[in-house]
Amino acid sequence: MRRFATICAALMLGTSALAQTKQVTDDAGRSVEIPVEPKRIVALHEPLIGLPMMELGLNVVALYGRAKNGETLMDIDFVEGVFGISAAEKGLTGIGAIGDVDLELVRSLKPDLMVGITQQQRLAETFSSIAPVYLQDFASDAVTGFAVEKKIAAALGREDTYARLEADYRRRVDEVRATLPQGDEDKTYLAVIVFDQINVLRNKSGAVQALEDLGYSRAALPDTDDRNEHGLGFMAPLNSETFVKLDPDILVIMNGYMSTEQGEAAVRKNLDALAPGWDRFMKAAKEKRIVFANSIAVATPTIASARHMLDSIEEWSRQ
Repeated sequence: MRRFATICAALMLGTSALAQTKQVTDDAGRSVEIPVEPKRIVALHEPLIGLPMMELGLNVVALYGRAKNGETLMDIDFVEGVFGISAAEKGLTGIGAIGDVDLELVRSLKPDLMVGITQQQRLAETFSSIAPVYLQDFASDAVTGFAVEKKIAAALGREDTYARLEADYRRRVDEVRATLPQGDEDKTYLAVIVFDQINVLRNKSGAVQALEDLGYSRAALPDTDDRNEHGLGFMAPLNSETFVKLDPDILVIMNGYMSTEQGEAAVRKNLDALAPGWDRFMKAAKEKRIVFANSIAVATPTIASARHMLDSIEEWSRQ
C-alpha cells in the first residue's frame, strides 16, 4: 500500500512538472500565464514570430497563413526560403488564411501556447479560450535586429540555445569581415527593398543586422520619411530622385518578398521602371559596389537571415 501511494505521488509530481506555468507580462501589457516549457506552439505571424521560435528549437506545430496540409496560403514561403526545408519536412500545419482562421482546427491541435505580435490583440481575444496567447512587440523603435528572437528565448527558456546561435553567428561575422576591403572605418551601407516603390530597410531584419555587425553604418537619407507604419517599421519610403543621388560604400538591393522573381535581373528590371538610368548615375553601381539579395531569405528578424546576408556579402567581396 505504501509503495502504491509512493507511485501515485510520483505520477502526480510528474504531471505537475509537465503542466508547470509562470505568470508573465507580454509586450501588449497583458498578464498571461504561460507554460514554463511549452510543447505545442501555434505562431500567429510566420516570418516575425514563427521563424525565430523555430530557430530556437521550439516545437511550432502550426502557422497562421497556411492550410491544414502545411502549404502556404501566401505568395511566399518563409520557412523554405530561410531554412531551406519544406513545411511538410518540418511537420507543420496551418490554421487558415489570414483573416479566415479555422477555430475548430486550432482546437484540434491542442496548443499549450500561441504567440503573435502586439498588433494582433483581437486575435488574442479570439484564441484565449483555447490556449494562452503571448504577444511580442516588433514595430517599436526599440525592437531592432535579433531583439524579437532574444526576448522569445528569455520568455520561453531558450537563452542557452540563443547564446549558441549568436556565438556561431559572431564567428561568421569575423570570417566575412576579413574578406572585405580594408581602409576607411566610417563605411556606409544602403539596403533597399523594391515593391511598387523604392524603400529603405530599417534595422528590423537579419539583412541590416549583418551589415551593421560588419561595421557599416546607414547612409544619411536627407529627404526620407524614416517611418512606414504599414510595414511595422520594417521599411521607409525613398523617392527615386533621392535614391540615385546616394553614394553608400555598399548598396544592397532586393525585390519585395511578395515577388516570386528574386535575383539581379529581376531587381534591375524593377529599378529601371522606378528610377530610369539609376545604374548610370549611381557611383556604387558604376564601381560594382552592389550586393543583390533575396529578400525572402534575408528579411526576417532571425540569425539565419543574417547569415544569408553574410553569405551574399562574402560572395560579392570575392568577385
